[in-house]
Amino acid sequence: MGNKINAFGDDALGTMDATALAEAITAKKVSVQEVTEAAIARAEKVNTAIDGIAVKMYDDARKAAFQPKGGIFAGVPTFVKDNDYIKGYPTQRGSNAFVSKNAKSNSKYVNQFFSTGVNCIGKTTIPEFGFICSTENEKLNITRNPWNTDYTTGGSSSGSAAMVASGVVPIATANDGAGSTRIPAACCGLVGLKSTRKRVYYMQGTETLPVNIAYQGVLTRSVRDTAAFYAAAEQYYYNKKLPKIGHVQAPLQKRLKIAFFENLPEGKQGHMDTDTFRVQLETAQLLESLGHQVEMIKVPINIEETTVHYITYYGFMAYMSVNFGRLAHGSKVDKSKVMDSFTLGLAETFSNRKSKLFSSIRALTKIARQAEADINSKYDVLMTAVSTKCTPEIGYFAPNLPYDEVSWRGSDFATYLPLFNISGAPGISLPLGTAINNMPIGVQFVAPFGEDRLLLELALELEAAKPWKLIFE
Repeated sequence: MGNKINAFGDDALGTMDATALAEAITAKKVSVQEVTEAAIARAEKVNTAIDGIAVKMYDDARKAAFQPKGGIFAGVPTFVKDNDYIKGYPTQRGSNAFVSKNAKSNSKYVNQFFSTGVNCIGKTTIPEFGFICSTENEKLNITRNPWNTDYTTGGSSSGSAAMVASGVVPIATANDGAGSTRIPAACCGLVGLKSTRKRVYYMQGTETLPVNIAYQGVLTRSVRDTAAFYAAAEQYYYNKKLPKIGHVQAPLQKRLKIAFFENLPEGKQGHMDTDTFRVQLETAQLLESLGHQVEMIKVPINIEETTVHYITYYGFMAYMSVNFGRLAHGSKVDKSKVMDSFTLGLAETFSNRKSKLFSSIRALTKIARQAEADINSKYDVLMTAVSTKCTPEIGYFAPNLPYDEVSWRGSDFATYLPLFNISGAPGISLPLGTAINNMPIGVQFVAPFGEDRLLLELALELEAAKPWKLIFE
């Protein structure tokens, strides 16, 4: 039986979210040095059990604490996911199949994130190259869920989710190519927004993708922290082609028409498991009690067809990762040392489908546009499950499983996420339910392209109506 890992304690961090902690620092109730030391102590206390840290930056964080920068989260301790670049540190991407050089500079997104004033104490774990939904590399890290260490944190933003959920830090970076922000948010009881395409800076190296499906973001324990981050990020860089979000501080006033999917039948059972679909129904009832109009609809896409096309495109990215390492990571990849069968299988799948890449991209784009046009013409927001199944135990996405098995498990688990990586529409995961085993369950809300503010306002309303439990409660 796994353990619940709780880093919260009677120290300078207390139980504060990033907003409250920044306010306490400004009011001189606590110092940046105190909260930095508290975060480091918490990290050292729990990391043996949850294994979410890839690189420790404690000495630099301590130095930075004596020269705090301004920003909405000035002095708040944080982590950066280890597929992004921090000057002077390696970016190993959850693999020992290549040797990362120390970055010569921060990525654009890291600079945008750091502009909020956070103080980074390390980098967090990811599955090998970030393609599968769980970090389980026996030679590097098996990252465990602080709610119950027998279970995965989800992925690929695994370590960030573990550090935020357990209480080591209140905010950490995440990114999302097929659900990698929203899945760990759901598994760990956090808030995870995949914003509209080009809302913030891209992941470095993804700018030239035919369709950029990789989105940067953060994981937090409160909606207001996510809202504050995007308000501050917008001050650093603003895409003039999108409507501004601004600082969302009040819940939604407008009443919405909201659709959610029926439990798509597969044989005699639904696609979603019992707990997951129950949470969908409970959330629909909550929305109706708040005055929203909610309707259950059929899934508007052919899931099998969409999955085949997405795997082709996802495979293209895996193929580039393992075969063009110098271009993708700055170092050659030794494929004989790649542990993850899913990554290798994806790359091989693409190798056999190279001629279909652009037809798959066209098909995906068409499917996404048609589905969203149909939904957006009738509804303001779409609600879906984040994952169709409750959080799985460690081993469900093990690197040594046969490719076909783990590929099926992954596409079955994250069915309703990749479509919005293709379309570019924003989607947010909120921890609005609990499974029978007391693990968190996330619900996704998707708004039309550019309507991130609407999602954050709705999220604030739902958080106030049904506050979610934190791990120390």
